[in-house]
Amino acid sequence: MKKIAGLILLGISISCAGQDILSKSVNLDVRLQRLDHVLEILSNQGNFFFSYNSKIVKKDSLVSVSVRNKSVRDVLNILFSSGYEFRESGNYLIIRKAPIRTTMVAKKVAVEEKFYSVTGYIYDEQSGSALNEASIFEKNRLVSVLTNEQGYFKLKLKGGTQSSITLFVSKAYYSDTAIAIQPRYNQELTITLVPEDRPYEKVTIAPGDLLNPDSLFEVRNEIDKSSTPRIPPLTGSFSVEKTGVGKLILTAKQKVQSLNLKNFFTTRPFQLSVVPGLGTHGKMSGQVVNNFSLNVLGGYTAGTNGVEIGGLFNINKKDVRYLQIAGALNIVGGKVDGVQIAGVTNTVLRSADGFQVAGVNNHVSGKFNGFQLSGVYNHVSDSMNGLQLSGVANFTKRKTSGVQIAGVGNISFNETNGVQVAGVFNYAKRLKGVQVGLVNITDSSEGLSIGLINIAIHGYNKLSFFSNEVVNVNVAYKTGYSKLYSMLQAGVNLSNDNKVYSFGYGLGSEINLNKRKTVSVNPELSAQYLYLGSWDDINILSRLNLNLQVKLGKYITIFAGPSYSLFSTDQPSGITGYRFPVPPSGYHTTSFNSKVSGWFGWNAGFSIF
Repeated sequence: MKKIAGLILLGISISCAGQDILSKSVNLDVRLQRLDHVLEILSNQGNFFFSYNSKIVKKDSLVSVSVRNKSVRDVLNILFSSGYEFRESGNYLIIRKAPIRTTMVAKKVAVEEKFYSVTGYIYDEQSGSALNEASIFEKNRLVSVLTNEQGYFKLKLKGGTQSSITLFVSKAYYSDTAIAIQPRYNQELTITLVPEDRPYEKVTIAPGDLLNPDSLFEVRNEIDKSSTPRIPPLTGSFSVEKTGVGKLILTAKQKVQSLNLKNFFTTRPFQLSVVPGLGTHGKMSGQVVNNFSLNVLGGYTAGTNGVEIGGLFNINKKDVRYLQIAGALNIVGGKVDGVQIAGVTNTVLRSADGFQVAGVNNHVSGKFNGFQLSGVYNHVSDSMNGLQLSGVANFTKRKTSGVQIAGVGNISFNETNGVQVAGVFNYAKRLKGVQVGLVNITDSSEGLSIGLINIAIHGYNKLSFFSNEVVNVNVAYKTGYSKLYSMLQAGVNLSNDNKVYSFGYGLGSEINLNKRKTVSVNPELSAQYLYLGSWDDINILSRLNLNLQVKLGKYITIFAGPSYSLFSTDQPSGITGYRFPVPPSGYHTTSFNSKVSGWFGWNAGFSIF
């Protein structure tokens, strides 16, 4: 019997599963209940889920229904007006607005008229609401217009010999529509646009939820929070409208038009404009790629495949090839392949290959290959392969392959395989080339840094304490790399009768003598100023040390070795309490002239880190 009962239940479940949702029978007896509560009751009885947009379903409206053995379709037709339709998708039943159909009414006018008008209204197919700022345009004549807040438009067209003309209707986040019209007749159109696919809300009601008012509130609350559809961010060729210059120069209607017509671009051999929107291509200039473009004050086009000249500015949404010249600025939303010349700034929002010249700065958001020349600043947000030359600074975010030359500083936030030359500082995260500057900073290096101060964050950093025959207490900070490190040093000779104060700079190198790098030879060349009691006299001590260095552990190193010194002075006599002459007695000196002498000495000390 249990087996027979199980088979019967299995057959019933299979039969129910095979039945479509709208055909399922339900019983319903409610009086003045909220519509969303009634939908929950239906979903529980039929074991399915509702999906709908809360903006088109009045969830809080009160309804009364009393039916027995009626289909879900019949019940929904009672609950909703004829303006709705119901679609099944798996175990979901989608409620949405029924589409509004397109109508067209044509009114004849005299054929002799030179111009004729197409007027009408644009609506949302699902909600029936008027669509503001939808674009209606004709591709061949490059004429367009935007709808107003009531969805109304009026497009004026020139008569011709064509047997038919196609108008296109576009709006952001709606599917494009094409309509064929008969030319030389005034016409009135009513057009509906279908929204692009957006996620519907899925109302999931589990058995027993009706017994728990709190759980119903939580479900409705989550639905309300997600009711606004997410709009994807704008990318690609539409970025020029979002730049500071684009926001300042371009009108709101031009930005809307660009957004609406994101799928339409065309080409023309030539265009002439005074300012954006006032030219041979009118309001459609932002959708046209030209071979030659002349902008008296400034232009706004889709791109250039040839030559573009602007008195003040050129704004291109997509790519530019060959030559672009502007008195003030060039902005390109796509790629540049060729030469850009601007009195103030060049901005490329993707990659660039070629030559950029600007009075103030060049900016490339993608990769750059070529030569950047600016009076102030060059910036590449990706990799650079070529030459950056600026009066103040150069910046590359990723790999730098080539040469950076700047009056003040160069910055490369990634690997640098080439040369950095700056009047003040250079920074490279990983150096595989050469840095020449007053201050050079790297994270790690396989190259060479040449400057007054070379700082390696993960390189050679030591603090040394040492003594020699001239100054008995010295301290030096050594930083850079083992191949070449710089030294900032200072010292004092602790003595009542032979005081000496010194400070100076030097360069050194570490040459390892074994594989474990515990024994090395360190040649070091330094120059120090010696204070011997008076700032009126110049006393310069230059030393070449040849130290044998032994590591006693990870942080302690001892060193010692011979040295040779050259001392240059114009001090005629000693001052009480200070050493004079230099070196101390007992060292054999060689006089090269009355002011320069040399001798062999020694150097010994220890380092930490």
